[in-house]
Amino acid sequence: MRKFYAAPRVFTGSAWLYEYILVINEGRIEAVVPQGEVGSEHLVQRFDNAAIVPAFIDAQVYGAASKLFSVFPDLSTLSLMHDVFSAEGTALFLPTIATNTREVMSRGITAVKNYWAKGGKGVPGLHLEGPWLNAVRRGAHIAEWIHSPTIEEVTKLLDEADGAVKMITLAPEMCTPEIIGLIRARGIVVSAGHSNATYDEAMRGFRSGISTVTHLYNAMSPLQHRAPGLVGAALNDDTVRASIIPDGHHVDFAAVAIAKKIMGRRLFAITDAVTVTNEGPYRHQLAGDKYEADGILSGSALSMHRAFVNLVREVKIEEDEALRMCSLYPAEVLGLDDKYGKIVPGYAGQFIVLDAEQTIAAVIL
Repeated sequence: MRKFYAAPRVFTGSAWLYEYILVINEGRIEAVVPQGEVGSEHLVQRFDNAAIVPAFIDAQVYGAASKLFSVFPDLSTLSLMHDVFSAEGTALFLPTIATNTREVMSRGITAVKNYWAKGGKGVPGLHLEGPWLNAVRRGAHIAEWIHSPTIEEVTKLLDEADGAVKMITLAPEMCTPEIIGLIRARGIVVSAGHSNATYDEAMRGFRSGISTVTHLYNAMSPLQHRAPGLVGAALNDDTVRASIIPDGHHVDFAAVAIAKKIMGRRLFAITDAVTVTNEGPYRHQLAGDKYEADGILSGSALSMHRAFVNLVREVKIEEDEALRMCSLYPAEVLGLDDKYGKIVPGYAGQFIVLDAEQTIAAVIL
């Protein structure tokens, strides 16, 4: 059954269209046409003084509504996360597990598989942030579980995952090029993070298959004039992408602007959002508009919509580019840009309606 949606502005992911109609058929965009080309016999849902834009994609988020996924790694938590994030305009998200026990990682993998088997939507796979990190840059991660992996350990995890893991954050100096290549060969996005890598170590990691850097600036060797570190490598490489947390706490908005000027389309937004947690090894507690664990900044209170608004209002990024940072660019990083991140024929019929104040007026998923 075809459905028709109209707005004064439609953002395709590359350009703005004015006074256009979206035709959705069987969950896919069938056409995007001028309003005059749709006859009066069709029932059109019209959004006045608004814009239709691609739905958001969050590549790193840990839980919602007091259910941290690593504490409750089951189908019901994924369903809850999907419900919460959908209402905020996020169509796809990677449930993320910070450095943890092997048992918790296995339960997370099983949860994703069960969620898929039940027809669950919005989860392309799991993001494992750790445990193959550098304890020197652990941040709020638990040191006792951080270690360098063996080929045998990695192979066993990848075999168990069997496609359920979409992204792994690791420290390049803690993992051999063979291990990085092994992960990449399984179609998993390898990201550098929680790392004390030198500039040369980071660049070797990029050449070995690392394509992304996790939450730029945070928990990594900084840019210094005699030691450029992982930050310097990410800024200076021509191809590597990087996520960033635009909440004003993890990164000063001026630092986001500097990275954006240098990296351009290589920079994309994540929330790194957690939730109030009174169980398990990570006890996140709300401190203003951020989360802390044992007095250490441990996660954001962002939604992807809030990230978009901050990019526009605080970082002064143009609206269309901020939208790409929250939709198209994450889709490209995850290899999903053939179906998501754009409003063009053939893509998923998922979008957000923003009113004149950039508030979410409707979500169609």
